[in-house]
Amino acid sequence: MEVGAACFERRLSRLQDRIRRAAFLALDMEFTGLHSIFPQNNEPSLFDSPAERYLKARWSVQHFTVSQLGLAIFSNENSNKYVVHSYNFFLFPSTMGITDVEFTFSASSIQFLSHYGFDYNKFLKDGIPYMNEVQEKIFSQHLSASSWKHSSSLDRDVLKKAIDKVTCWIAAAEEEETMILQDLSGYQMFEVQLVLRRALQNVWTQPLGGKKIMVKKVSPQHRQLLENSRYDYCRKELILLSARGFTNLFLTLVRAKKPLVGHNMFMDLMHLHDKFYKPLPESYEEFKRNIHNLFPVLIDTKTVTKSIWKKYLLPRVSDLLEAYTILCNSNLDLKDPTCPVTVLASDCSRYAEKKFPHEAGYDAFLCGSVLLKSAHLLLCRHTDEAVAAAPSFSQYLAVLAKYLNKVNFVRGGVSSINFSGEDTPCQLPPLLVVHVQGWPEVNERQIYQEFKAFCHFDVRRLSKNQFILLSNKFKHVRFVLRDFRHHPHLRISVYRHWRHSPHVNCLLRISGIVVVWSLLAFALGGAPRCSF
Repeated sequence: MEVGAACFERRLSRLQDRIRRAAFLALDMEFTGLHSIFPQNNEPSLFDSPAERYLKARWSVQHFTVSQLGLAIFSNENSNKYVVHSYNFFLFPSTMGITDVEFTFSASSIQFLSHYGFDYNKFLKDGIPYMNEVQEKIFSQHLSASSWKHSSSLDRDVLKKAIDKVTCWIAAAEEEETMILQDLSGYQMFEVQLVLRRALQNVWTQPLGGKKIMVKKVSPQHRQLLENSRYDYCRKELILLSARGFTNLFLTLVRAKKPLVGHNMFMDLMHLHDKFYKPLPESYEEFKRNIHNLFPVLIDTKTVTKSIWKKYLLPRVSDLLEAYTILCNSNLDLKDPTCPVTVLASDCSRYAEKKFPHEAGYDAFLCGSVLLKSAHLLLCRHTDEAVAAAPSFSQYLAVLAKYLNKVNFVRGGVSSINFSGEDTPCQLPPLLVVHVQGWPEVNERQIYQEFKAFCHFDVRRLSKNQFILLSNKFKHVRFVLRDFRHHPHLRISVYRHWRHSPHVNCLLRISGIVVVWSLLAFALGGAPRCSF
């Protein structure tokens, strides 16, 4: 089900109730860009430690925004049946009052999402607002101030037109007489009322719904009574509620403490933190602590499927949809009576009829379904006997225990980020060192291109004529050592720290100089002296 700004507040209460009653939640996001090319060398690398990768990703998260968020709410209604409410939220940063946000677009991301039918008109025109704690604090202070400024020239034009219309009308109007202002958006409904009330002491405003506001001429005494009434629909707390937008639902996710499922969800978690909680901290460890406090149980289906794919020799897959298709295949013995069944709710049945890859709501549905199928496969293979009754979700969590809070880390020094403990380094193939001869002014990009056609290595300069190669596949190391043996310009060998490290070489040179000078001093000091 698609949800935009026009209907979000109306659906919020029901969404919150469903989240509270859920067994678990699955999440997916689409962004205006993924990896920023600035600063230079900001792309992910096998050489990255988790802290280094976090700082690279932090730069990207700060410059891109979330265009679409998918949330699938899985409710275990009876035995092995899970009813799924899958929502597709279009998001757009809040622009109310002085709030304004700059973000960038990546051309490749725009092209990719457009290819899969992403509606940028809905993103721009009907995106649900959101703000983090810092933005909300600034907005709240501004709301309490005596002046109201507007970041949007469109809003300024609408306000000017409304004020001119009311000013002309009120001069000849009688007390209790009313007029109607029409065609106002969600933000403008509040802004027009605030500005009119502050500019004119003898008017009162009230939203009528359908983008309309009623303006009434009142006495100062009547105005004072109305301001203190609980029926005032322009109270500060209601304005804050509207300006927070999707952040209200995010806070419900946090308070519910339900298991949160994603697929390759590292960037999703960073955007959740930055857009709805607080700006991302510089410290990687602080980020991990914050996320664990917000979401104590994380499950990354990429981490889970990587493990069971190796363990059970399943067909190789490249994306979430293929993983879902394989796991639904009857050849995996998952068509037993106890296997979990996912049923899309009647008001969210769009995904039951057709596939929508890379639409956030659909991918969230796939993600939760893959989790259930994977957990059931693990449970069945973990026990010698057939599962007699439909397992509970708590049983699935138990069999998934070693994967909890382990978020997949793409091409780096660890296989996953552990949000509830220390990260464990993964076993990578040995480093290779490339000695360059007869190729002046060669750089890392040229070395990378030299190997790109045959296998994938990440490259770092070691010295003027030496480069380090790192791969995540042992067969690539063997291939390069064998087939590049007679390359005219490149001599390749396994990296040895004591032999190739610049620090070790520098230390050896310094030690050599010290030894030479010591011997020289000893020789000169020990020579016989002439006496007179």
